[in-house]
Amino acid sequence: MTFLDMLRDATTRNDSLLCVGLDPEPTRFPAGMQGDARRIYDFCAAIVDATADLVCAFKPQIAYFAAHGAEDQLERLMQHMRSNAPHVPVILDAKRGDIGSTAEQYAREAFERYGADAVTLSPFMGFDSVAPYLEYHGKGAFLLCRTSNPGGDDLQAQRLASVEGQPLLYEHVARLAQGPWNKNGQLGLVVGATYPEEIARVRAIAPRLPLLIPGVGAQGGDAVATVRAGLTEDGPIIVNSSRAVLYASSGADFAQAARAAALATRAALNAART
Repeated sequence: MTFLDMLRDATTRNDSLLCVGLDPEPTRFPAGMQGDARRIYDFCAAIVDATADLVCAFKPQIAYFAAHGAEDQLERLMQHMRSNAPHVPVILDAKRGDIGSTAEQYAREAFERYGADAVTLSPFMGFDSVAPYLEYHGKGAFLLCRTSNPGGDDLQAQRLASVEGQPLLYEHVARLAQGPWNKNGQLGLVVGATYPEEIARVRAIAPRLPLLIPGVGAQGGDAVATVRAGLTEDGPIIVNSSRAVLYASSGADFAQAARAAALATRAALNAART
């Protein structure tokens, strides 16, 4: 199955628009694990098992593993998700952006070493920084477009005087992803839940691309506004929540609390569909 096939299947099977982001911070782990980077796999695997029937995707953030020298734990976690939640696609949140042979190595890392179904990328260096990932047919690639952080305005909200119509940079990225860059139908876009009007604008430009939408939960994005701005019959959305699910409890019941938080977020997203 391609990434898009897996996404559609998981969305339907689990009746969910929710993606759980796996951003392990050992200092926030529950008692018995707290501060112990050797328990990253154990913590994340417990979250996966508690929420696998509630999500349309999982999104491990590679920096949270690499900072602790825990790439081997990420490999184990990817294998765990393949075994215990094979119907749920995994998006490796890496935000890579390089060219030539370096981009080829990053693509190999994402899709061969870790076995991800999709990856997040920065489009700043142009199409040749994206093309190596598209050589992995059936895999997905999400381009940063309108991100949830306030500093995104510094570049993404600037007008391009050299492009017809003088679009904002994020609008131009959306047009490229919807059009000439999307040669094999593998591209999607990252748009932040903190900017629902911009989500709607991206959806108008790119009516069929999958949108990965972080920012619901701890960052304050509104679930209802997000769904109404981004979801269409032909345009899927993947709404990510990380900290609000992972750290719903600091006690021994952390996995059960994560499940409860995921259930509540899924319900809020589904209610907005109507």
